[in-house]
Amino acid sequence: MRFGACAVAAVVVAAIGFAVQTAVRPAEAAAADPYAFKNVQIEGGGFVPGIIFNQAQANLVYARTDIGGAYRLDPTTNRWIPLLDWVGQDNWGYNGVVSLATDSVDPNKVYAAVGMYTNSWDPNNGAVLRSSDKGATWQATALPFKLGGNMPGRGMGERLAIDPNKNSILYLGTPSGNGLWRSTDSGVTWAKVTSFPNPGNYVQDPNDANGYLTDNQGVVWVTFDKRTGSAGSTTQTIYVGVADKQNTVYRSTDGGTTWSRLAGQPTGYIAHKGVLDTTGGNLYIATSDTGGPYDGAKGEVWKYATATGTWTNISPVPSSSSDDYFGYSGLTVDRQHPNTIMVATQVSWWPDAIFWRSTDGGATWTRIWDWTSYPNRSFRYKMDITRSPWLNFGTNPQPPEVTPKLGWMNESLEIDPFNSNRFMYGTGATIYGSTDLTTWDTGGQITIKPMAPGLEETAVLDLISPPTGAPLVSALGDIGGFRHTNLDAVPSAMFTGPVFTSTTSLDYAELNPSVMVRAGNFTDSDRPGDSHAAFSTDGGANWFQGTEPGGINEGGTIAANADGSRFLWAPKNSAVVYSVGFGNSWTQASGIPQNAIVESDRVDPNTFYGYSGGTFYVSHNGGASFTAAATGLPSTAKFKAVAGATGEVWLAGDTGGLLRSTNGGTSFAKVAAVTAAQAVGFGKAAPGRTNPAVFIVGQVDAKKGVFRSDDAGATWLRINDDQHQYGNIGEAITGDPRIFGRVYLGTNGRGIIYGDRTGPLPSYSASPSASVSVSPSRSVSPSVSVSPSRSASSSPPPPAGGCSVAYSIAGQWGGAFQGGVKITNNSSTAVNGWSLKWTYANGQVVQQIWGGAYTQSGANVTVTNVDYTKTIAANGGTVEFGFIAGWNNTTNAKPTAFTLNGTACSVS
Repeated sequence: MRFGACAVAAVVVAAIGFAVQTAVRPAEAAAADPYAFKNVQIEGGGFVPGIIFNQAQANLVYARTDIGGAYRLDPTTNRWIPLLDWVGQDNWGYNGVVSLATDSVDPNKVYAAVGMYTNSWDPNNGAVLRSSDKGATWQATALPFKLGGNMPGRGMGERLAIDPNKNSILYLGTPSGNGLWRSTDSGVTWAKVTSFPNPGNYVQDPNDANGYLTDNQGVVWVTFDKRTGSAGSTTQTIYVGVADKQNTVYRSTDGGTTWSRLAGQPTGYIAHKGVLDTTGGNLYIATSDTGGPYDGAKGEVWKYATATGTWTNISPVPSSSSDDYFGYSGLTVDRQHPNTIMVATQVSWWPDAIFWRSTDGGATWTRIWDWTSYPNRSFRYKMDITRSPWLNFGTNPQPPEVTPKLGWMNESLEIDPFNSNRFMYGTGATIYGSTDLTTWDTGGQITIKPMAPGLEETAVLDLISPPTGAPLVSALGDIGGFRHTNLDAVPSAMFTGPVFTSTTSLDYAELNPSVMVRAGNFTDSDRPGDSHAAFSTDGGANWFQGTEPGGINEGGTIAANADGSRFLWAPKNSAVVYSVGFGNSWTQASGIPQNAIVESDRVDPNTFYGYSGGTFYVSHNGGASFTAAATGLPSTAKFKAVAGATGEVWLAGDTGGLLRSTNGGTSFAKVAAVTAAQAVGFGKAAPGRTNPAVFIVGQVDAKKGVFRSDDAGATWLRINDDQHQYGNIGEAITGDPRIFGRVYLGTNGRGIIYGDRTGPLPSYSASPSASVSVSPSRSVSPSVSVSPSRSASSSPPPPAGGCSVAYSIAGQWGGAFQGGVKITNNSSTAVNGWSLKWTYANGQVVQQIWGGAYTQSGANVTVTNVDYTKTIAANGGTVEFGFIAGWNNTTNAKPTAFTLNGTACSVS
């Protein structure tokens, strides 16, 4: 290891073996079908504990999330760009970002300290990631301990900091008693600062049985005093925050060689933040009685004059006041006007968060809202959630509460260092902010809006894509779920009637898709009259609830039978029950254990399936009673039944691979190439095939990823790539029954991803068999090559009696759409070879085709038959072909005229 001149030998621990640089290695590639991936738009949906502005380059802003990775703001579009989508299943914990630092000396450099949990839930140690291109690519250094991006105390910080004078030096505050660490080679290697005296001692709950609350929250922030160094030389004065209520601030004045407790500091609270005003020489700290982010009942704000060593309590509401029922956390200084500071409540659930603003260094404060006559309040802000209307959470609260709320878990509050009018703050649901902040100081109302475009942080628990209606309906943790009528637009409202905090399960009736059912969780004491199951008869647009058996506290899994006349429900830790109709009454099912996973056969309304502990259960009497069928299956698994195929069930077992039953669960056969599978789903069949496309999150031929099979599992194609792995995936996946190749992928923290094929379509025979093997190395060249110079006049004319054409649009998305054409021969003579022509009016351009071959000149399109579509039988015989085409995202009018072999057809 190499160290700067100010490092002393005693600081260097003998740990070269574990402080080893490791490059991030991409996952091994499988036979692939290229895809384009993007998010289903929700915007936000989770906790943003850190927003970090670069102090040297304007408009360079990063955000870190607790489970969804890190983002950089694109200043031209004001959209957040995800930076860690390359994180795979083997190192999924890297999506827990405990701290992030952007380099003010070289703004191209950015660092992230990553790791999800410090207990056994994350099998891997933490790491420090480093990038020299603003997060486009990364390298990693593994650490000899765990980090906790989703642990208690994750909003404190930033734990990771770069020396503003000598940017090769970085410090990292760590949890679990591991103390303070340092790198002197730009994050390549790290060593413990052995002279730092206090690793912290605050533990939220030492008796927590699952180990989540038992960790020492450790060293929580590092702040440099840039004035005590010069360009290229080590900064001498460094302040460090520690989770220790009696000793929460330490300082070094010799470049990190020695450290001491800062004299005169306040006690009784933990300093969540330490922000230094280098103009006035004041260190501000915001403190709370807990590490947060969910709790905190008391706290203070203090100002330390570095020149005199004087501490001043500047709390807007002092802890001695009965009006202080909160701790403080979010803290920021206006770098353009350093006497202007803001601070936020760590958590003030009721009636809302509170922000304070001072323009005189904390001597006096104004607050973002004030009490008038209870329950009324006056406001220095107005909320505009037009961009994300679901942020009202479907509530209609009584005063003094309002909707939408300012937020909660406000650990990050930042004024743009280059623009005093812009500030952002993180909440448990999104990023909010304003671009007219100084209006506050002149007595006006600032406008607060969501600022989360591109940042997708939902945890996805279930997904359905019905054959009619909205293309997607989602079940989400923390924000319930949505009916997505437009994948590229933020939905207007989350599920209501009732509102679930988390929706745990979704289903629709395969033969009557307007009928849907969902199950979910909420705090029962808040709404003791509500049910944990809800129903819809209009495809999820509106919901209603029935009754529920006593003792139910969580949603579990739920299923609708094939025609929507019955429902089967397995609430968590309660007996499995069924209802004839929409939950007016429930009857206990027999023969199936509690906490089973339940699904329905997609054809037979009387058949339900269940799964628990390696045994498959079947009911043929509408869920009244079950019998055990196949046994010896994987101990944990998810399963789904296939539409249009009675008794066909696919089961994804993480350790047992992928299994398929064609006899209603009596027996299962293993799909040979799949060695592990976390989830399975189905989509529209490939052109020329009748079996559905099968999608899995799993491992095929020792390669992990997302895969599709078009031939009932005989062969597989990897459809994601090394830059789109999304870390912790596998809770939910489904195809789209209307668009071949489209997949919806649920992630734990990166929202809902949908993907569409971008390559040429595969070729299949006219009468495919489910047993036909398609080689994994098959060419992705167009299905049939027809010379563009082929003359249309070579086709025979259509017989007397005419033809008709039906042109349809199966779906459209940014830049492309999928179309289909059906030609009907209405004559008494077969057509043997054909050429169909039409003209586009809006600049559409065909890009790929199946079931035919095409040429296009300007707006004029000509499609000719391929071998298996050559003949159109007489007296109503038909052929069909499909295609992908580009469009202008504005107008996509259907052609109004077609000619078949030179003769006009009617248009249907």
